[in-house]
Amino acid sequence: MTRFGRSMLQHFALDPAITYLNHGTVGAPPRRVLAAQQAIRDEIELQPSRYLLRELSEIRVGAPRSEPPRLRIAAAEVAAFFGARGEDLVFVDNATTGANAVLRSLSFAPGDEILVTSLGYGAITHAATYVARRQGAIVRTVALAPTCEDPAELVATIAAALSDRTRLAIVDHIASDSALLLPIVEIAACCRARGVPIFVDGAHAPGAVALDLPAMGADWYVGNLHKWAWAPRSSALLWVRPELQATLHPAVVSWGLDQGFTTEFDLVGTRDPSPWLAAPAALELLAEFGAEEVRRYNHDLAFHAGERLAERWGTQFRTPRSMVASMVSVPLPARFGGTSADAARLRDSLLFEDRIELHIAARGDRLAARVAI
Repeated sequence: MTRFGRSMLQHFALDPAITYLNHGTVGAPPRRVLAAQQAIRDEIELQPSRYLLRELSEIRVGAPRSEPPRLRIAAAEVAAFFGARGEDLVFVDNATTGANAVLRSLSFAPGDEILVTSLGYGAITHAATYVARRQGAIVRTVALAPTCEDPAELVATIAAALSDRTRLAIVDHIASDSALLLPIVEIAACCRARGVPIFVDGAHAPGAVALDLPAMGADWYVGNLHKWAWAPRSSALLWVRPELQATLHPAVVSWGLDQGFTTEFDLVGTRDPSPWLAAPAALELLAEFGAEEVRRYNHDLAFHAGERLAERWGTQFRTPRSMVASMVSVPLPARFGGTSADAARLRDSLLFEDRIELHIAARGDRLAARVAI
């Protein structure tokens, strides 16, 4: 543990004059990972057509090659880190992109329900609303307390919200604003028992918690690699249960149509693949530092930060340890206001006057500071 802390700044390109507590919004890849990414870019620029059209994916210009495509090699290495098979995992830009792929691949009938939660990420709820609106379905939001003290209450509330009309449940693994680590395995089990497919938004989970993707019980699981998994932006994984892969298509349909799950996602047009190809280097470095040690250090730091800040501010932090990963959300004193405008002003003030970067959210009539280690 003693090797972590401020001395770790040497491994990152972060401005040492800024106290950066916002990895939950925009993560920071280590210098070594950035160097690995640049080496990939340099190699691409030597022969762009060869690299992107002949070596990157299964879709190739020219004669077939015996070597596995570069994206499939990277996917296999990333998948292994999270207990999965490479053939069940594809890369997407971010969690929202993965959610759009899943939602736009599904069919709903008028009156069908997509269940989301009040803790869900707004962009993904918007995507669900868009898809539902086009097909006559309904998005129903189940209210979950952002200050839950008992994980079992969350499971019971979601289970009670499932109905005969629920065709899909969308649940966060780690909620964005509230920072709560949800008991996703138990929630997924409830959905399976009711025959309801579940999409898990794990945007904040890879690197922050230990993941065994097949054991989660999800039908689709998306997670950003560019937060606590240290990969360059923008890089995320989308894991899909094998039985559902044939009907899933990327939000951008291109040359891979009808050529298989991984082939469709691996080439959706000309783009910079270096964030995905550098993801194995990020996970390799995380493993060198000790992935479990890093997670434990971040968890302890976040949890104790929640306790100390609440004590200092005279507010309450009741989140149990079991619901904390690498960030916490702590209510601020009432004097700071409670509107989105108040949140924006405080966030700017902290950065430009105190050189502290962190996320401030309006929660009811009170602001909350999300400290993301």
